[in-house]
Amino acid sequence: MPHNLEDIEIISRLSKKDKDALYLLYDKYSGALFGVIIRMCRNQVMAEDLLQETFIKIWQKIDSYDASKGKFYTWAYRIAKNVTLNSLRKPDLLIQSEELSVNTRKATLEPESDFNGLNGAISKLEPHHQEAISLVYFRGYTHREANQEMGVPLGTFKSYIRQALVLLRESYSHELIIIGLLIETF
Repeated sequence: MPHNLEDIEIISRLSKKDKDALYLLYDKYSGALFGVIIRMCRNQVMAEDLLQETFIKIWQKIDSYDASKGKFYTWAYRIAKNVTLNSLRKPDLLIQSEELSVNTRKATLEPESDFNGLNGAISKLEPHHQEAISLVYFRGYTHREANQEMGVPLGTFKSYIRQALVLLRESYSHELIIIGLLIETF
């Protein structure tokens, strides 16, 4: 059975709250989604929790999936990305304890002031850079969706993102996890 037809059948079962269908989707997509999450958070324990949260959201929101608007994986990827970004935006997660990760860093500033500093750095960008960053990293748009939203060619949009990230790196001297993640996921 081709993947698309198989997915459609599984998704149909999932929308009827068939737990076995969720397990099938988990088996099929958890590896790829875990890869996305671990690259963003760089913490095995956190990534496992976020993967579980992602599949809970998929379970809860399956009725909002529309196959005519894109593939299931793309929809699930956006959920995983948004769940992870939302988790990383929480100030208490900017400081990780040593027992959570070998990639731990201890912040020298309060998390709230770090987050406010990032917001301040973003607010100093040109409006088109701010909008590009907001669409992709805070509202979960793909580059294709965001360039259409802004009404600019895809190449121009990608250059907006690249320029904005370089400017953020230059203007915001503290090494925030969020900035590193934004640059790596681009």
